[in-house]
Amino acid sequence: MEEKAGTTKTNESKVKFKSICVFCGSKAGYKSTFSEAALQLGKLLVERKIDLVYGGGSVGLMGLVSKTVFNGGCHVLGVIPKALMQREISGECIGEVKIVTSMHQRKSEMAKNADAFIALPGGYGTMEELLEMVTWSQLGIHEKPVGLLNVDGYYNNLLDLFDKGVEEGFIEVAARHIIVSADTAEELLKRLEEYVADHDRVTTRQSWEVDQLLESTLSGETQTS
Repeated sequence: MEEKAGTTKTNESKVKFKSICVFCGSKAGYKSTFSEAALQLGKLLVERKIDLVYGGGSVGLMGLVSKTVFNGGCHVLGVIPKALMQREISGECIGEVKIVTSMHQRKSEMAKNADAFIALPGGYGTMEELLEMVTWSQLGIHEKPVGLLNVDGYYNNLLDLFDKGVEEGFIEVAARHIIVSADTAEELLKRLEEYVADHDRVTTRQSWEVDQLLESTLSGETQTS
């Protein structure tokens, strides 16, 4: 799907990310292209020396990305609720693991530790995480780029839905550009580096209790494998 034009930075002012949060499926999906895209993204992060923040499991696309980044020598931080720690659900732990008490705390910790967000194909959980980061951007809670890796057109219908939201008056045109999409990891990372937020925030960042929102309400437990 063709990406709509948005505000971009010049080459001189491109952002260099230290860490990126990746949302993706705990299943691999039926198409081999999904796994190939996850591996490609992991390799690209290693090449760029970008650390990974993700949901903490080692199964499905989550496992492919995290193992690739970890084996490539970059830091991997997995954030996972205690209730999902059973091995049959999440698999083996990879890298540093922060155990939290709730799904909201999980997203807060991932957001706090990342400079940008990328969603690979996934199910309800992946889409919910993606849309919460988009909403936080719209509300003015953060200004970090949010990317959608649209592998084999997986997210075409979702992008069409956002366009429908603009058409029907529920989403502002500028807010539609919060989501940056591309078909390949390399092109997506390039667009994320060039991204400049130009939408109207619902309110100012200072008006949110940002520290309380993005900081853990509990200390959490940390493990390293």
